[in-house]
Amino acid sequence: MSQKVVVAGVGMIPFKKPGQSDTYPVMGAQAVRLALADAGVGYESIQQAYASYIFGDSTAGQRVLYDVGMTGIPVINVHNNCASGSSALFLANQAIASGMVDVALAFGFEQMNPGALGDMYTDRPSPLGPFQQQCASVVPEEVAPALRLFGVAAQEHMKRFGTPLESFAKIRAKASRHAVNNPFAVFRNVVTTEEVMADKVMWPGVMTRLMACPPTCGAAAVVLCSEAYAKKHGLDSRVWIAGQALTTDGPETFNSGDLRHLAGFGMSRAAANKVYEQAGIGADDVDVVELHDCFAQNELLTYEALGLCPEGGAAKFIDDGDNTYGGKYVVNPSGGLLSKGHPIGATGLAQCTELVQQLRGQADKRQVEGPRIALQHNVGIGGAAVVTMYRT
Repeated sequence: MSQKVVVAGVGMIPFKKPGQSDTYPVMGAQAVRLALADAGVGYESIQQAYASYIFGDSTAGQRVLYDVGMTGIPVINVHNNCASGSSALFLANQAIASGMVDVALAFGFEQMNPGALGDMYTDRPSPLGPFQQQCASVVPEEVAPALRLFGVAAQEHMKRFGTPLESFAKIRAKASRHAVNNPFAVFRNVVTTEEVMADKVMWPGVMTRLMACPPTCGAAAVVLCSEAYAKKHGLDSRVWIAGQALTTDGPETFNSGDLRHLAGFGMSRAAANKVYEQAGIGADDVDVVELHDCFAQNELLTYEALGLCPEGGAAKFIDDGDNTYGGKYVVNPSGGLLSKGHPIGATGLAQCTELVQQLRGQADKRQVEGPRIALQHNVGIGGAAVVTMYRT
């Protein structure tokens, strides 16, 4: 029998540009302490911890926690590309739902360097080699590795459905308007659709610089517990996890000829469908969404993968304003990865933090009106997709 899992506490620190942040142990410990304080529990109550990061040596999670407390609990380090934070959350949720523990901590951090991402170890095969091979014939050589994969996925959508480049620019402009009200966002300046279109071209006809998220430093943490534990100890049990799924790539990624799958379209759709089935709630009932907009192109693809709009209907969805305040959904009220920033290990946990604050009515000037159901999407190429539904 599965236990009901409550999000008892959340915490994050302001995100910053590389070179302007504290070191990862300082950032991580700050976020953990904030989540513990929000939950109203001491570190001695935590029974398991799951640490998320991708730029750092082994056991960096322990290094962070040893500055918070040394209680001898299991600490597991999670390394799942950009979905690492939500993968840590998935494991903590499983541990509690199964009855293995009553209280668990998921936390993530990243101390990043400037510039485009690439392989850390160039003396061995890249995990993303098969992905890069799939798009090699249609991508200019000078295009950065991550941009290649999301760029070819966007090209596929443009070719299939006639999606204009301006749709991606509108997404980036929307992100900037939302981030103005988020004091934790790294970029809080408003940019217009026209400014996004006129920015430096990264790939002609496919992407400008402002359509890509920046390398970012930061940390976030989440305390989960069973509903029974929350009631026994008087913890906040308003927000709980109604459904969650972690998926990896299926055969369509390399065999279908549909390049959207190189950016995780198929595994994101599969994860969303599993969550809707678990929760008994469909996309139409969702109020607020935090999704993985590492590129504006991926936000558009994800609208359709999550079923927020019909396949091929994303451009109209954007034009109708159904992705922002006053529309059908508010997508990325935090400003998303595009404006809030993307400290990779912390991203999924920062998304959770935003949605919990929205459902509690604690989001201040970016508060969505009366939300009851929230949906989170976090994807990592190579691959992992995590979708989580929260309810009050």
